[in-house]
Amino acid sequence: MTLAHPTTAIQNAIHRIQSANYLVVLSGAGLSTASGIPDFRSQDTGVWNKFNPLEVASLTAFRYHPQKFFDWLIPLYERILNARPNPAHVYLARLESAGRLKAIITQNIDRLHNLGGSQNVIEVHGSLSTMSCPHCKQKFSAQLFHELLLSRRMLPHCSSCGVILKPDITLFEEELPEPAWRAAVHHTEACDVFWVIGSSLEVYPAASLPRLARDSGANIIINNFSPTPFDHFADILLPFDITETVPYIVESILGKPE
Repeated sequence: MTLAHPTTAIQNAIHRIQSANYLVVLSGAGLSTASGIPDFRSQDTGVWNKFNPLEVASLTAFRYHPQKFFDWLIPLYERILNARPNPAHVYLARLESAGRLKAIITQNIDRLHNLGGSQNVIEVHGSLSTMSCPHCKQKFSAQLFHELLLSRRMLPHCSSCGVILKPDITLFEEELPEPAWRAAVHHTEACDVFWVIGSSLEVYPAASLPRLARDSGANIIINNFSPTPFDHFADILLPFDITETVPYIVESILGKPE
C-alpha cells in the first residue's frame, strides 16, 4: 500500500471515523514499536520470545523472585524512559483536541499517549510512572528511583516500612485496576466507532472490549500488522504501518497541521 493511493479500506475508515459521534481507540504495544519499545507477542521480535512471562512478569515473580523480576523490568524501563511519541501518538492527540476522539483505552505502560498530548487516556494495565508499597500502600514517583534502578541496579524499597516497591503496572495473575476498567467499559459501551490500533487482542480482559463494542452497536476498525482473533467480525481491517495510516486518516479528516 502507498498512501498516495490509499486502499478502499482506508477510505472506508476515514468515512466511518469522520462520521462518528463517539470514537474510542484501544491501543496496544504495536503502536509504540516505532518509538523503540519492543512489543510482546510478535513472532520474531516479541519480548515473550525471550522470556516466560509467568517467570518474570507475574505477581508470583515479583513476590518470590524480586531480583529476577527487576532484572527483566529494568532494561524495558530504560527503553521506555528514552522513548518519544511517534507520529501516531501525536496525531491521535490532534484528533482528540479537535473533539473527534472521546477516549484512548491503552494496554501500554509507557505513557507515550500522554507525552504526545492526549488528555483522556485510560491505562488499563497501569504505567511505570509510579510505584507503590504492597504493605503500607504509599505511592512514590518512579523518578525517585532512577539512579537506584538504572545506574546501581538495586531494588527500590519503601522509605516508610522498607518493603520492596511494586511498579504500578498490571502483572500476570493480577486484576486490572478497577477505576480504569470501569472507565474503559463505559466508553466502550457508549461508542459508535471502536478503533483498535496495534493490539494483538490476545490479552484479557482488554481483548474483550471489541466484542463489547460490537454488541453495543459500534463499528469495529482494526489497524494491526498481524491478524487478531477478532478480525472475522471487524467492519474494516487495516493491516498497515500504524505510523503512516493514523496520520493519513487524521490529516484526511482535519487537514494538515498549521
